[in-house]
Amino acid sequence: MNRKIFGTDGVRGRANVYPMTAATIVQLAMAVGHYFGKDRKRHRVVIGKDTRRSCYMLENALTAGFTAAGMDVFALGPMPTPAVGRLTPSMRADVGVMISASHNPHYDNGIKFFGPDGYKLSDEAEAEIEALMAQDLPSVDAELVGRVTRLNDSASRYAEYVKTTLADRVRLDGLRVVLDCANGAAYKTAPEVLWELGAEVIPIGITPDGYNINAGCGSTAPERAAKAVREHRADVALCLDGDADRILIIDETGKVADGDQIMALLATDWAEAERLRHNTLVATVMSNLGLEHHLARNGIKLQRTPVGDRYVVQAMRAGGFNMGGEQSGHIVLTDYATTGDGLVAGLQFLAKMQESGRKASELCRQFRPIPQMLENVRIAPGTAPLEVSAVQRVIADGNARLRARGRLLIRKSGTEPLIRVMGESEDEGLLEGIIHQIVSEIEAVTFQPQLLAEAG
Repeated sequence: MNRKIFGTDGVRGRANVYPMTAATIVQLAMAVGHYFGKDRKRHRVVIGKDTRRSCYMLENALTAGFTAAGMDVFALGPMPTPAVGRLTPSMRADVGVMISASHNPHYDNGIKFFGPDGYKLSDEAEAEIEALMAQDLPSVDAELVGRVTRLNDSASRYAEYVKTTLADRVRLDGLRVVLDCANGAAYKTAPEVLWELGAEVIPIGITPDGYNINAGCGSTAPERAAKAVREHRADVALCLDGDADRILIIDETGKVADGDQIMALLATDWAEAERLRHNTLVATVMSNLGLEHHLARNGIKLQRTPVGDRYVVQAMRAGGFNMGGEQSGHIVLTDYATTGDGLVAGLQFLAKMQESGRKASELCRQFRPIPQMLENVRIAPGTAPLEVSAVQRVIADGNARLRARGRLLIRKSGTEPLIRVMGESEDEGLLEGIIHQIVSEIEAVTFQPQLLAEAG
């Protein structure tokens, strides 16, 4: 079947617009309830959320659908995505739900599902759930309607666990850390964890109002944190996104290190300590070629996957690997978490600073990135300009011109109505020209029905 609800990371869209409407989400929750409740036993679900105003609406819709299907609901409140992945198995829940659109603006929202093992659902499971949505699903009898419990200690459960991911001997005393929580899900938990571990914390992005999540702050807008580093003469800054499953790091000079640089540091460190399983790092096709060359020089293999941290995790589980991630800042350390965890990854970086005595700027610059350009082209929802022959021709021409001097990666976003046009090459002038031609061609056809018709 053609999947219409689930994207690369659960369900996502503009709040109160299909599919992120209350009616659709009730139907989705009932389908999930029927999928996990096939044996008719009593089942439970945990629900976390970030700080968007629309989370209240979606939480209530999910609760209505789950309880109508006979599932008991445990509401966690504002909670990082990795915390939901952690608490789902620890509370013996059948499914975990995170309401968040991650790094997107407040007017978007999304729903991510975790199975009883704490890992995100597979494509096959999502397809089955979507098929169930098309059916007339029955509600349970009145005496079997699920109960709802609000948990007040879930944040402290997660915080205590996160602290255990550092060796007992590691403390953060003496470190001055700017911490940008993006006015998101970790606005309480993350500052408390760093402070309790001994750091001097300069928190920003910790006053959510329902609308300011990711707005001029967090991992998608690190300029504010970089300015705070310079103003407070901090040693380092950690920038989380709205649901705290990704991180960027800013050194003491104000320079930003992305996920590739963080993975390069941690993979090399773990390989030297013989902790990196099968001496392999898993990353997506978006990671810089410079990372691949750096790993090769250190005898570490790189396995690439499609874009999306869930595909990284799937490859890690299939191959028995314990480290992976994305350039955008999802760092997955399955020794500690079932999905990307910005706070856990940040603590690993801070521990390396403490143990090595080196400045953040030394640790953040593991390799010289090959020049990379990324342009996002907004398209009309439901259209497929990459299937238009004129666009395909200009992409083929770009690949031919680059040959062995670089690479192109053009793909449709799984979370937004965008075409992402990315290229890498040491010849920046050549690359800029190729990217410009491709972007121009996509823009030329994307709102022209007569051209898009051929793709249909």
